[in-house]
Amino acid sequence: MVQNWLIAFGAGVASALLVATVATGSALALPLFYLAPLPVLIVGLGWSHLSALVAASTAAVGIGVFFGLELLTAYVAGVGLPAYALAYLALMARQAQPDGPLEWFPVGRVVLAAAILGCLAVAALIPLVAGSVEGYQAALREMFQAMFEEHPGVPGADTGRLVDLLVIVMPPAAAVVTMVTQLANLWLAAHAARLSGRLMRPWPDLAAISVPRASVALLIGALIAASLDDGFVGLLAELLGATLVMAFAFIGLATIHWITRGAAGRTLVIATVWIAALALGWPFAALALLGLAETLFGLRGRFKRGSPPKGPPAANDG
Repeated sequence: MVQNWLIAFGAGVASALLVATVATGSALALPLFYLAPLPVLIVGLGWSHLSALVAASTAAVGIGVFFGLELLTAYVAGVGLPAYALAYLALMARQAQPDGPLEWFPVGRVVLAAAILGCLAVAALIPLVAGSVEGYQAALREMFQAMFEEHPGVPGADTGRLVDLLVIVMPPAAAVVTMVTQLANLWLAAHAARLSGRLMRPWPDLAAISVPRASVALLIGALIAASLDDGFVGLLAELLGATLVMAFAFIGLATIHWITRGAAGRTLVIATVWIAALALGWPFAALALLGLAETLFGLRGRFKRGSPPKGPPAANDG
């Protein structure tokens, strides 16, 4: 038991050090910051959710002592709390019957949880910037204008339009980045725990992940609320809408992985889809539409190629 607490404490220190690289201002600071949830998730999936809680708490205390309240709030909202919550959900299981097999918490719902946590992470940081949505947008506008003034080269009129666009796009983009970062670290942590033989749940068939149909209604409600309200509720709905669109994009990617199983040229198709989506961005919108169609109409059930692979999953299946 003592060894487990020491491992969790060490993971917390590692997470805090990854966050602390932001203070150095080096080029590696941002990617290292994005890896801050990884130690917490590794101990969570490999030991227990309590170990993840100890690791996140250790990192939070260290960051609060050495870097102050603002970075502490950013860590708790964007790194520590989401990592602990995802580790906890990933290890949830139930038995329908006393002697029956364990039914693990569906991975699709973990993706939905990451979408909600990404939304809440950005919303929690708004009070650190300003006391109102208008003040928050003004602070963003001032920041982007100062950035362009330091690096001139864009004509004045174009600068104004670009700043206005960035003020609109930045909050939902930040929520999506937080969500994707947490899920990427969860995937890496699960692989690390699996390679070491410590993964505490069976490896899921990622091509089969799905979300409840009610999540479609949640997305529609978020988009309607974002269009009707200009205040904090509208901004929160906008953040949630953006992360839910990304959640459906992941369902779309899973659908492509599913329907191409056993097909000739599968690797080329999947590689093309991933590269195009990561390089261009807008293909995620098309993938989200595919994910919506799958959720509503069950497209994967119409393809016989969708049977789970025998033996260990292929690298591009998870």
